[in-house]
Amino acid sequence: MSDSDFIDALRWTSEAKEKLQNIPFFVRSQAKARIEQLAREAGQELVTANLVEQARLEFGQ
Repeated sequence: MSDSDFIDALRWTSEAKEKLQNIPFFVRSQAKARIEQLAREAGQELVTANLVEQARLEFGQ
């Protein structure tokens, strides 16, 4: 299994995807990685809008 398989293992809710699109494109990939890290740390396989919001607050956006 490659790293990309592991990264792709997380599913995103439609609300979480919408919130991700509201993050400026130039930091979006960093934010997405951090959001997925938070999900894994919480033992979740599903990225929710709450996780996106948590990461947004962390980034101070």
